[in-house]
Amino acid sequence: MAHVTEKEFIPLSIAVLTVSDTRTSENDTSGDVLVERLKNAGHQLAARCIVKDDVYRLRAQVSVWIADPEIQVVLLTGGTGFSHRDSTPEAIAPLLDKQVEGFGELFRHVSWQEIGSSTVQSRALAGLANGTLIFCLPGSTGACRTGWDSIISEQLDSRHRPCNFVDTLMRARDERRALS
Repeated sequence: MAHVTEKEFIPLSIAVLTVSDTRTSENDTSGDVLVERLKNAGHQLAARCIVKDDVYRLRAQVSVWIADPEIQVVLLTGGTGFSHRDSTPEAIAPLLDKQVEGFGELFRHVSWQEIGSSTVQSRALAGLANGTLIFCLPGSTGACRTGWDSIISEQLDSRHRPCNFVDTLMRARDERRALS
């Protein structure tokens, strides 16, 4: 059960990356949903782009963002399925210092209510890389809504109890700034 305390809300700096060989800024509805949700929650959009589903292009873009001490969270949408071009987990997993093991499991659990057994085809992933929290979501607009509304929004809200990722991200940001 979610609990919210009277603790102060801390806005985070979040980058959004859409992984797609076909989407453009005009038809990227999944990216639009994530941007809308994060802004409505009080967070700041740090950057946004679309990258073709290519392991090395994905790693390059995410590496730039995790090296930037001002970006605290990266949200990726797309490339988590099983087609031969879906490579988001393969691209991102080697960058992670720690995986958030329960994220994919919880995402599939929540998705079960909406899409039934088809959720087994999601390879949703999350983890920490250089003090940056990364979430990899499926490319559908519905999956982005589900991921944000059911899991990510609470974990990026400093008021959510018993725990959230904000304190971890604040410490990492301060440590990275001290080293800069």
